[in-house]
Amino acid sequence: MDENINPWTTLDTKLVYDNPWLKITQSDVLNPNGNPGIYGVVHFKNLAIGVVPLDEDGNTWLVGQYRYPLNEYSWEIPEGGGKIGVNPLLSAQRELSEETGILANKWTKIQEFNTSNSCTDEHSILYLAQDLIFNQAHPDDDELLAIQKINICDLYQKVINSDIKDSLTVVAIYKVAQLIRSNEINLNQKIHDFFKNN
Repeated sequence: MDENINPWTTLDTKLVYDNPWLKITQSDVLNPNGNPGIYGVVHFKNLAIGVVPLDEDGNTWLVGQYRYPLNEYSWEIPEGGGKIGVNPLLSAQRELSEETGILANKWTKIQEFNTSNSCTDEHSILYLAQDLIFNQAHPDDDELLAIQKINICDLYQKVINSDIKDSLTVVAIYKVAQLIRSNEINLNQKIHDFFKNN
């Protein structure tokens, strides 16, 4: 199979739903075997942006909020939408400041990924923020947020145990763990020893 050839044929596409944040389309298609079918896609109008703020002692900060689609509370890294066409780093800096009040002098893009590529074209970008400065949070008026300081070792264990399931958080913490193991992030020896053994 040639990876450069799309085996799907789109016959017709119609808009099913549209709001300021996303739209849903449904297409009449011929699938890779040539059989007719339909395909629904959720198109997000923003990038998904996530930030891991990390201080020199290995502490990070989570944001807690009730997530309407799941009907449950979620602890996750500071995250939100970044306008397509705007530098995603600026969106990351804005989200971190709004949700936690934290500013950072050092920013590193650590991962890009597709959130759920079977049904959406949403693209996610994750950043590591270091050399932190602390101010007052100023969340959007539709957000009721809690903030929790947690050591990166404890957060990693929560991800491993599936106590935290938010996709941006899971991907970000696995990536930060890999960066610590490879000494691309320098923290105290106790934290490096933890990640070498876990």
